[in-house]
Amino acid sequence: MQDIGLYIMAGIYIIAGLLHFIAPKPYIKIVPRSIPYPKMMVYISGFFELLFGIALLFESTRSYAAIGLILLLIAVFPANIYMSKRMYQKQSKNAWISYVRLPLQFVLIYWAYIYV
Repeated sequence: MQDIGLYIMAGIYIIAGLLHFIAPKPYIKIVPRSIPYPKMMVYISGFFELLFGIALLFESTRSYAAIGLILLLIAVFPANIYMSKRMYQKQSKNAWISYVRLPLQFVLIYWAYIYV
């Protein structure tokens, strides 16, 4: 069962990482305005999601990839807060998605921690 979870997690990060390059606009929108070069930041975070997703698949790099993902998830958490705040201010009917995403970040951190 743990192997299935590993492959699912790796797939999620590989796909998400690729999406940062294929369709960066939604990611750019959630970068807080205080962070310079939002498009570059999206590409950098996408690169690391892709790298760590692939590295999870190899036993020799799995632990490093899991630690990298934990650090990445912590680093991008302000973007999730910013997204929730913006959706609340706009009174978006889909704001609940961003609210669910906030605690989900901790679940994702724990999920990566399993593979450290």
